[in-house]
Amino acid sequence: MGERKGQNKYYPPDFFSNKKTMEKGLDAYHGHHQLRERGKKAHLGILVIRFEMPYNIWCEGCKNHIGMGVRYNAEKQKVGNYYSTPVYEFKMKCHLCNNYIVIKTDPANLDYTIMSGARRQENRWDPTQNEQIVPETKETQRRLFDDAMYKLEHGLKDQKTSEDAKPQICRLFQRNDDVWKDNFEANLKLRATFRKSKKEAKAVEDADNKILSRTSLVGLSLLPETDEDRQLASLLKLHSTKSIQDKSREKFKEIMEKSVLPSSTIVTSFCGMKKEKLLSQKPANLGIVKKKEVDQEPVEKKKKVEAVTSLVAAYSSSSDEDE
Repeated sequence: MGERKGQNKYYPPDFFSNKKTMEKGLDAYHGHHQLRERGKKAHLGILVIRFEMPYNIWCEGCKNHIGMGVRYNAEKQKVGNYYSTPVYEFKMKCHLCNNYIVIKTDPANLDYTIMSGARRQENRWDPTQNEQIVPETKETQRRLFDDAMYKLEHGLKDQKTSEDAKPQICRLFQRNDDVWKDNFEANLKLRATFRKSKKEAKAVEDADNKILSRTSLVGLSLLPETDEDRQLASLLKLHSTKSIQDKSREKFKEIMEKSVLPSSTIVTSFCGMKKEKLLSQKPANLGIVKKKEVDQEPVEKKKKVEAVTSLVAAYSSSSDEDE
């Protein structure tokens, strides 16, 4: 298929009449660079490439954070040499503002240097704290190359370090062999653990969704329960929630069942007023009521006594006839 690529291009009739244009190619005939937009500044020694941010930086224009790995269309230009290694400069525009960032390679330290437009975010730590392998510095490498005694001492120290770390390395190898000796069994256990955790997470999610739907809080995320939350919830007294229609029906029923006349408590309070005050207000009526009560009491007592005596007489007569 490679031989057909040249046949898919259009060549004007006057292209073959000029030998120089034929040597340079079809792009030169049309006045284009082979790389098109990437090579529009090729005559200045600038090539547009895809540049990836080597570390986290802060933009000086908008003061925003730009993470490591963010890619830009940068202008690449050679600005010098470090011995025989070329030094390149990259110029790119921030995607959040109109500020331009200029970064240059640093072959001496195997790093990149920010020239303008940004500042580096410092997230450095001592690698010995994490038990990482620390590379030798330039001064140590120079002494190892020039000083034979220092090289011997350094080698003895490295040998002692390796002897101290050998038991731990052996334990790691042994554990790796025990765990991954049977790949199928290890994979089976891992999948079973994952399946169990997935079911637990699904049960918790369903319970949370029920609570959210009951309280009309759909869309929120609930935090896991704690012992303090359970203790606080046990101390609260929950009341049954009723709708407005139920409350209005109960209120209407209460009003309909309520008596129109004043209650006994009102009468009792009225009767409990001071005697002098009542006599001063309605002396005639009070006297009549009192007289009626006095006249009615003996009559009621007399009727009750007669009823009891008649019942006793009837009972005694019935018992005599049975004998």
